[in-house]
Amino acid sequence: MARTDFQTVDAYLASQPEASHAVLQRVRETLREAVPAAEECISYQIPAYKLSGAPLFYFAGWKTHYALYPVSENLAAAFEKEIAPFLSSKATLRFALSEPVPVKLIARLAKFRAGEIAERARTKTGTSRKNSPKLQDRVKAPGQKPGRC
Repeated sequence: MARTDFQTVDAYLASQPEASHAVLQRVRETLREAVPAAEECISYQIPAYKLSGAPLFYFAGWKTHYALYPVSENLAAAFEKEIAPFLSSKATLRFALSEPVPVKLIARLAKFRAGEIAERARTKTGTSRKNSPKLQDRVKAPGQKPGRC
């Protein structure tokens, strides 16, 4: 695989074969709609969505499939039957490029992960959702490149 240095999700998607481009764009739209507060960026040279600095989901296109990462233990347990056909390893979901994007499932998974992240943040800081800072009040660190995280 050639060394790449994607700066944005658009650049990543543009580098994908035409057959997978539309599928990956649909996955992107699904994640953005499901968790609009998530920050879209490139991490590990693939598209990523982070919420409060924690990874919500990464996704990547491959030759015959696309993958979503990470699958937490709680998520795997909560969606055990629904994700069983797609679970390829302990923390990876693989979906065939030739199949329709399971939009509703991906949206539900993303919302579940967002809930996990929010709960972890509340537990860690001891704050309630009501007292946590609003997303728009947070500012990116000076010098941070847009689209990178």
